[in-house]
Amino acid sequence: MPMQQEIIQAARFEYGIRPSEVRFSGGILAQLDGPDPMDAALPVIRTADRVQRVMGLRRLRGQDREAFLKARRELRQVAARDMMQLLARAVENPLGFRERVFAFWLDHFTVTPQQAEASYMLAAYFEDAIRPHIAGRFADMLKAVIGHPSMLFYLGQNQSVGPNSPIGQRREKGLNENLARELLELHTLGVDGPYSQDDVRQIAELLTGLNIGEEGTRFSGNQAEPGAEVIFGKSYGGGRPRVQDIYEFLEDLAMMPATARHLAGKLIVHFIGPAPQPQLQEEMASAYLESGGELRALYEPLIAHPAAVSDNFPKVRPPFEYVVTVLRALDSSAEGILNARQKVAGPLQKALTAMGQKPFQPNGPDGWPEEAENWINPPQLAARIAWVGQLAHTYASDRDPRALMEALLGETAPDFLSFAVSGAETKWEGLSLLLVSPALMRR
Repeated sequence: MPMQQEIIQAARFEYGIRPSEVRFSGGILAQLDGPDPMDAALPVIRTADRVQRVMGLRRLRGQDREAFLKARRELRQVAARDMMQLLARAVENPLGFRERVFAFWLDHFTVTPQQAEASYMLAAYFEDAIRPHIAGRFADMLKAVIGHPSMLFYLGQNQSVGPNSPIGQRREKGLNENLARELLELHTLGVDGPYSQDDVRQIAELLTGLNIGEEGTRFSGNQAEPGAEVIFGKSYGGGRPRVQDIYEFLEDLAMMPATARHLAGKLIVHFIGPAPQPQLQEEMASAYLESGGELRALYEPLIAHPAAVSDNFPKVRPPFEYVVTVLRALDSSAEGILNARQKVAGPLQKALTAMGQKPFQPNGPDGWPEEAENWINPPQLAARIAWVGQLAHTYASDRDPRALMEALLGETAPDFLSFAVSGAETKWEGLSLLLVSPALMRR
């Protein structure tokens, strides 16, 4: 049986305990060392291949309607498979902290697809722009995200043209400030960060040139705004437009103190709770800056903080995270999830939507809300109970709810839950009570 501290850490930093799993012995932070065992087990189609199919679909739109509709259906089927693969990976990965950190950054750099082809691009965005960088330098993740076709499509950056560029003068196309604004407000400095509208404009001009071709992201000098851009007192570019000028700026932006504090604050709220932790925030930001922008330097003080082993859980797991936690508790396997995907993908998507989290469709680029009250209103709670009730019918015959509660919660199980589960008249009732309890729903 796991120790109390292990159960608490698994609840706060992972997706809870998986009964059949041998717990990782190296500690939470050590989960980021070495290769991820799920990389080989669940490979994905990479960005370049997906971009080619998306561009091909767009060409078909005005040429062959029947072929276009068929190709779009195929892309939607792949996107549905991608969602189930993301779920399967989180359920089976023994490195739960690795999956939770990945989910945090995925939300931090939210991309919301508006069309079938954009949905098809998501898995490549996850695997190429986010996952490889969760234990590395923030600047590397920032460059990968800002330059990925999914982000360019989402915020219209591929349509942004420097007004004085050759293409801008010839076609009278304009500047799009969406990506520049979200880069500052959401991704780095924060809404109250030290920047002005002029900074946004200068960054938007610097970002012109980022475009999408058959090979993926490309830099088009003909649509880039000529001349140097002065941002936060430093000049970028000035000669022939180059993508390296953008990367130089992103490197500097990643190392601004306001960026360090913003990232630290978001991690604290996500993993520990909404109560202000100014001392911890400054400690994390200082460690990050001293390390040269290493993300591990942000995680280490967070994990070592006394609040990390407190049995007070102020956060409510959002629906997707809750589904992962429940399926892990039931020892579901990645293989079983993927084998059943054609039958369960649709109903699961409907269930998640009823719980308040339509997959990959947050209200805006700021991602999903962190506040507990956003996830526990009566209709959403009823949807969780209904989903668990159906699931319990499948698993109750070969599960002893009391033994499962002991394996999942050990000494941390509240007295009221122990009483309710032990007193349940049927296995189904006992299992349902356990799975919808605050002990599994909160972190």
